[in-house]
Amino acid sequence: MGRTLLAREVIGVIDTEGDCAEWTFPADPGAVRTARGAVRGQLRHWGLDSVGDLTALLVSELVTNALRHATGPIGVRLVRPVGLDGVLRAEVSDPLPDPPRERVARPDDEGGRGLQLVASSARSWGTRPGDTGKTVWFELVVPD
Repeated sequence: MGRTLLAREVIGVIDTEGDCAEWTFPADPGAVRTARGAVRGQLRHWGLDSVGDLTALLVSELVTNALRHATGPIGVRLVRPVGLDGVLRAEVSDPLPDPPRERVARPDDEGGRGLQLVASSARSWGTRPGDTGKTVWFELVVPD
């Protein structure tokens, strides 16, 4: 997976085999960098380098949002395209139940562009409630 993830950077690697990869990260600023590296490494392992940079960018935006608003662990999950589907799904979960709100950032604002970036780059995106908290997901079409 590229670089080795240190134990303090990842609470748990749930699974990285098969068609799904899942990690849990602490609510710590270093989680953004670590999640980005884990996503890139997994996509490289799956042979999906063509969407690696964009997926890592969008995941890092969602992890950053989770860090700004939630206090608990952050889950990241990737689902590899199967068959002719050609769609990669990425999910970021946090313990805060409130769904994110897309807003229009002013030119001088330092934040507020993450969901705009997800919305404009992904085939589709949305949120769903979880047992505790919520999951924000997006889908990207993987080129042939």
